[in-house]
Amino acid sequence: MACKMGSQDRVSRIVAGVILIGFALITGNVVGWFGVIPLVTGIIGWCPLYGPLGVNTCETEHSEGH
Repeated sequence: MACKMGSQDRVSRIVAGVILIGFALITGNVVGWFGVIPLVTGIIGWCPLYGPLGVNTCETEHSEGH
C-alpha cells in the first residue's frame, strides 16, 4: 500500500478522533462517535477516500537536494 497520509495529517486525525470520542463520552451525543473514523484512519495511516479523490499528504524525500 503506497503512502498517502503524512505524519501531520495522521496526528491531526488522531487528535480530532480522540476529541470527538471524548465529546461523545462526556455529553452522550452519538455524533461524537464519528470520531472513530478519523482515529482509525490516523492510526493505520490510510484513508479510503484519498485514492479516488487523488489526495496525497505523504511527505516526499528529495534525494537531489531541491
